[in-house]
Amino acid sequence: MGTVTLGVSIAVPEPHGSLLQERRAGFGDPAAYGIPTHVTLLPPTEVDAARLPEIEAHLAAIAAASEPFPMRLDGTGTFRPLSPVVFVKLVEGATGCDLLQERIRDAAGPVPRELQFPYHPHVTVAHGIPDEAMDRAFEELAGYTAEWSCGSFALYLQGADEVWRKLYEYEFGSGRTVPVPAPVTAVPAQGGSPVDEPTATL
Repeated sequence: MGTVTLGVSIAVPEPHGSLLQERRAGFGDPAAYGIPTHVTLLPPTEVDAARLPEIEAHLAAIAAASEPFPMRLDGTGTFRPLSPVVFVKLVEGATGCDLLQERIRDAAGPVPRELQFPYHPHVTVAHGIPDEAMDRAFEELAGYTAEWSCGSFALYLQGADEVWRKLYEYEFGSGRTVPVPAPVTAVPAQGGSPVDEPTATL
């Protein structure tokens, strides 16, 4: 069956997801339309395609044992010069994300992935583009804020065209898997987390 490249993340819900995706594209980042706006729980990981059912069951069990938690974005940060990334900071919800990513990557589970850097949940808005554009992203989104209640995470598959497409969404508390019924052609679907009166300012 070969291998596939998977990722697990919390999608930033609407209207925030599309807004940040459009801003990322506006800064000249070619990856903007290849991936929904998100907070990573499992970075791109190559696995044997035959293990997909085991991985799906693993994720469903984690979601079933999880509870919704608040998430809030506020201001910008950067990993430069270590890594050419500008991001919107996650100022609430980091503990919940950290617990989820640890459970997903558990050494006894089907995706025991080691990380290159310590886990730092964030929302990327510019990656690997010229410094001037990175500076602009950092400055123009410095006042950005958004908040919502996170009640799920999702499993994504990277296609041969390098576009990430959602396979399943896993609801907290039940572990119920929600398949995505329609294929995504160009811009991946945004959203994915239940939202309780989301607010955003820019």
